[in-house]
Parts: sequence; C-alpha cells; structure tokens
Amino acid sequence: MVSAPQTATSGKSARANQEPLHPSAVNISATPMGSERMEMRKRQMSVQQESAAGGAAPAQQGQPGQANPRGSNACCFCWCCCCSCSWNEDRDERNQKASYDVKEETSDCEDCPKPTLEEVRTWGQSFDKLMCCPAGRNAFRQFLRTEFSEENMLFWLACEEFSKDANKTPVEERARVIYEDYISILSPKEVSLDSRVRESINRNMQEPNLQTFEDAQLQIYTLMQRDSYPRYMNSAAYKNLLNTLSEQSPES
Repeated sequence: MVSAPQTATSGKSARANQEPLHPSAVNISATPMGSERMEMRKRQMSVQQESAAGGAAPAQQGQPGQANPRGSNACCFCWCCCCSCSWNEDRDERNQKASYDVKEETSDCEDCPKPTLEEVRTWGQSFDKLMCCPAGRNAFRQFLRTEFSEENMLFWLACEEFSKDANKTPVEERARVIYEDYISILSPKEVSLDSRVRESINRNMQEPNLQTFEDAQLQIYTLMQRDSYPRYMNSAAYKNLLNTLSEQSPES
C-alpha cells in the first residue's frame, strides 16, 4: 500500500521528463537577446544622427535629473563598442566639421564651363587628359563618390593646392590639415598608401615643406589611373554624358 503512490509519482515525473518542450519555450531566452541588440544599435544610430544634426542631446546631458542619452544607449552586448562609443561619437563630430571645412575650401565642384563633346572624347584617350581638364576632374570625382573613393581625388586636389602655395608661413599648418584629413589612420577619409610612403611622411611632418606629400600624391594618382579610371571609361555615367553631348552637337 505504501509503494503504490511512490510508483505513481515516479511515473508522473518520468512522463514530465520525457515530454518535449514547446518551441516557444526553447527560443524565449534567445529571441530577446537578438532583438535587444538590434534595438540597442538602432538607438545608438539615432543618438549619433541627432548629435551630427546639432540636436539637443548635449544640452540634455547637462540637465540634472535627466538620463544621459549616451550612457543609456551604451552597447551592453557588443564588446567592441562598450569602451569606445563616446570616443567614436566625439571623433565623428570632429571629422564631420573637418569635412565641412574641406567642402568650403574646395567646393563640391571646380568652377569650370560645361565640357564639350571633343573634350569628353579626349578623356577616353588618357588619364592625364582627363585630369588636366577641370570638367573631367569634376565628372571623375562624381564617379569616385559612387565608389566611395572620393577621398583619392580630394587628397590629390589638396596636394596640388598645397604644393603651389609660395607662402612659407602657413606650410606647417596646412600640412597638418592634410595629414589629419587623409594620412592619419583615425580619419574616415584616409587614403591607401604603402608603409614606405607613410613612414616618409611621418618623418617629414617634423619639418614639413612643399614636397612633403609628393610621393603620396603620385601614388594616389597612379592608383586612380590603374584602378578607377578604366571603370569610369566603361561606366554608364561616362557613356551617358558622351551620348548626351553627341545628341546636342550640331554635327549630329
């Protein structure tokens, strides 16, 4: 009489152990982790966009009794962001300001007349002829922007302006600007240079002169000539421009 309840209880436990778990019970711990991580990244992106647009986030940080947006959105799951989120946001603000300064100095496009059909045709003859034409540089620069390599043209133009400056006084300051914008590994517009040229620039930056970036400028020029220029010649952008001018030409 005593063993019967024990047998029933043990059988009930065995059936409970044998019953499969419902799928929702299995995923209940994994699903929130993924969704929380996604929401956390979205909130981080939102805070960075507000900061870049001059939002009210910095003012709110200084008000007592309010949560710190940056702190509340700190990444809790991604180990690579936890210690550097605030530093990266500050660096993004500095880089954005530097980008505005470059646009103000060089403008979005060089001042030049609309290219003629003959000029556009000569661009296909050689990269040198393309780069000698202001309209060609503008068109090529717009193409590089679609390939996310516009910094190559910006760096080359900055070096051209820098090397032609006869005034010795601002050389060091202007060299620092170019270095921070295009050579520094912390810059989002860093150009691709080999170690030899990079080390040479680092040495020359102690006493910069008008020839400090000559090797780097030549290397980027060669990179654009060998890599981006052939793709531009075969791109729809160049072909459409050529066709448009051909249709507008009186000869046609």
